[in-house]
Amino acid sequence: MEKKALIEAGRIVNTHGVRGEVKIENWLDSPQFFKNFKRLVLDTGEERKVVEARTHKDFVIVRLEGVEDVNDAMRLKGKTVSVHREDAKLPAGAFFLQDIIGARVVDELGNEIGKLAEIMETPASNIYVVRGEKEHLIPAVPAFILKTDVDAGVIVARLIEGM
Repeated sequence: MEKKALIEAGRIVNTHGVRGEVKIENWLDSPQFFKNFKRLVLDTGEERKVVEARTHKDFVIVRLEGVEDVNDAMRLKGKTVSVHREDAKLPAGAFFLQDIIGARVVDELGNEIGKLAEIMETPASNIYVVRGEKEHLIPAVPAFILKTDVDAGVIVARLIEGM
């Protein structure tokens, strides 16, 4: 499967203070992971260097190069921010969820179940929405997701009666 060079990482939801900092809603695994990026790309295509970043609850507070005061920061409110894939240091076997959207989902015998259409985030675990002849909701836990081959675009899943 083709991997995008930019990963959508969050959205600027507000300003923070008067020094030009912005508050970013985190869409990555954790705010701690997000704050390690040294550059962000706005949805306008403009790249900005991260001068300073820290976490606050589930958000990331960021000061961007060229954003000097609250008025500059206010202009960025509502913008989606992305990170460069090449800047991400993922642990072995880890992947971005967007990389598996559209993957073929097969059962343990290789029978086609459908394609991964979306991922629902729930408190207990993510739920994979697989659409084929019918729609399946599969918990994204090891008991049901047996293997994920991101490069081949294939997920092997175990279905149980009624799933």
